Amino acid sequence: MRVHRSAHVRNFTVLPNAVLQYRRLSYTARGLLADLLSRPDGWREDGRHMADSSPQGRGAIRKALKELADAGYYRVEKIRMPDGTIRTETHVYDTPWSSPEATRPAPGGAGAGHTDGPPPKNRHKEPSLPPSSADDGKPEEVREAVATLFRVIRPEPRLRLGEAEAAELAPLVAQWLERGSTPADLAQALLPGLPVPMHSAAAVIRYRLERKMPPARPTARPPARYAECAKCHDPVPRPGICRPCSGLTTLTPPPGKAAEAAVAGAARVRTALHSALAGGRPAHIAA
Repeated sequence: MRVHRSAHVRNFTVLPNAVLQYRRLSYTARGLLADLLSRPDGWREDGRHMADSSPQGRGAIRKALKELADAGYYRVEKIRMPDGTIRTETHVYDTPWSSPEATRPAPGGAGAGHTDGPPPKNRHKEPSLPPSSADDGKPEEVREAVATLFRVIRPEPRLRLGEAEAAELAPLVAQWLERGSTPADLAQALLPGLPVPMHSAAAVIRYRLERKMPPARPTARPPARYAECAKCHDPVPRPGICRPCSGLTTLTPPPGKAAEAAVAGAARVRTALHSALAGGRPAHIAA
């Protein structure tokens, strides 16, 4: 067999050979998948319209869609909106999709055009990881980091991770979260511009988490502390009465002008400490 190929510069679709040569799918299913992948993102056409515009008929198209759904190339998601209405969203993949937060449509479910599939998903409810014995003993921040990572990479099927791989990346994700990053920040760092071909999703994610790590938050300055003696109003380390006023020690005032200087100095100290407390700045006392 000799294959003749043309060099296309526009209006063409790149597909993995594994998709077109997947012999467990019928030729109708593979052809339908190629047709769906050639459409732009956001294109809308239901199975009935596809059947009416093809020579195979509705039965063949329904069967092909079920094949694609069972193989992981086609998925129909029902989303419950805040007003109670249900919206249908269709996903088509060039590699079989996989997500720890989701299960594949059951035979005869939404992927086959029926309405008795799994219950509608509430998009406004945070997805969670399935219960696993491997979670026992993990710190809460590690479990939260793993769950956040899976939520972030869920829209990109090329970034499929195993639970063990996600647990190894969790400390890096936890650092992002500790530094004030949101899941949207992680998605912006991890999803755009992925390499082709993708040899190791875990290696790509680790590289981007390390190279794009945001700076640490600045350490907050502790608030200034100030207290006065309840009797003489001299500065004291804590609220109450100073040692001389309580009789524990005897304060001998300096003679003459030294006493006046001491009183004036104490007044300046109190003024500076009051200003520092009000403005949250270090006190600067003039000599």
